[in-house]
Amino acid sequence: MFVIGLTGSIAMGKTTTTRLFAEEGVPVHDADAAVHRLYEGEAVPLIEAEFPGVTKDGRVDRTALGQRVLGDAPALQRLERIVHPLAREASAQFLKEAEAKGAPVVVLDIPLLFETGGESRVDATVVVSAPPEMQRARVLERGVPLERLKAVLQRQMPDAEKRRRADFVVDSAHGMEHARAQVRQILAAVAKMPARRK
Repeated sequence: MFVIGLTGSIAMGKTTTTRLFAEEGVPVHDADAAVHRLYEGEAVPLIEAEFPGVTKDGRVDRTALGQRVLGDAPALQRLERIVHPLAREASAQFLKEAEAKGAPVVVLDIPLLFETGGESRVDATVVVSAPPEMQRARVLERGVPLERLKAVLQRQMPDAEKRRRADFVVDSAHGMEHARAQVRQILAAVAKMPARRK
């Protein structure tokens, strides 16, 4: 089974691209969605113990947690020490199930793929990218404050560096059909590539 690691910064078109892979019949694991589930399940008591007062009604209050960790690097590291191992477990479970079903290719959608060394756990990397002005316009369309965009970008590797490291780049600036064609080209290419996971 060939594992693609897909990443891209905020408002670059990553969600749309993962949907295009899914439409081609490729099983997709969304790391963000897995974290959301953890915030309503097994991570709740661990996070409450580390950050008292950030849970409510048996789930993590993401706004309260965000206010506690955003801009506070040590707090963010403490949170990541709780969440990352649990998220990796969820990802390993997904891979096991996909392999058992005989999936030839799967996608792991991991926002901080390069930042967490995740490229060593996949066979090829895909970065979804768009010009900075388009990214900014999309963020504003979503009603996200520019301060949040800046805070997110500070945590993430610059887009140019991600593109440099990627095996494939999906340019999301030219519409859905262009992106779909790129996804199909990537799937055709990886069908001929050897696995390289460690």
